[in-house]
Amino acid sequence: MKSVPTGKQRWLIVVLYAAAMAYVESAVVLYLRSMAGHMDPYQPDPLKLPEGLIRAEMVREAATLIMLLAVGWLAGRTWRSRLGYALVAFGVWDILYYVFLVPLSGWPRSLLDWDILFLLPLPWWGPVLAPVSIAVLMVVIGTLVGLFDRPERPFWPGAWAWNASLAGAALALYVFMADAIRVAGGGAEAIRRVLPTRFNWPVFVVALVLLAAPIVDLCRQQWGRGLIPEPDRDRLDDSRGL
Repeated sequence: MKSVPTGKQRWLIVVLYAAAMAYVESAVVLYLRSMAGHMDPYQPDPLKLPEGLIRAEMVREAATLIMLLAVGWLAGRTWRSRLGYALVAFGVWDILYYVFLVPLSGWPRSLLDWDILFLLPLPWWGPVLAPVSIAVLMVVIGTLVGLFDRPERPFWPGAWAWNASLAGAALALYVFMADAIRVAGGGAEAIRRVLPTRFNWPVFVVALVLLAAPIVDLCRQQWGRGLIPEPDRDRLDDSRGL
């Protein structure tokens, strides 16, 4: 028998880790944008960096995803709660990245400022509000699963909710990469120089509604039963559900 952290304590540890990761991300982006002279990414030739640095940045982004998944995996006790905590880590990291960038660089000036969100497999473009909205949904879904899933009582969205969420993710990805896809035939240089002028908010809102389907399903499952976090007695034995 041994004392182990409760679900709430594990959630807090994951959030603290994601916050630290977010500051590191903000600092790295500050260095890169200072080198390029593009503190605001919405400028001609926004990826104005040596090819070697762009490749290194793409690998760093992939490494960041692995690190966020790893901390979620370590925090959870079942595969469901592990994925839930990974969603919490990703969402908190994404939100606080922008929060930390404001005092570090003075950008973004508003939630509607354009940003390059990701580089894999093509550059993702969108107003800051768009990824932050998705990140909030990830934190909510991950928190529900991470805190309330137990080995003896699985707590997980149904297939219909995940199918809707996957459709929403595909729509959101299309909206983010639509401009890069449009010029992809022009080669790498055309992709590097793309500068979107319009964000497809109607389609993105539809994507956001679909992405929220797991939250609706989780709340429906618990309607009338009440959400009860892991009891403190779970601190005494962490041998189940590994």
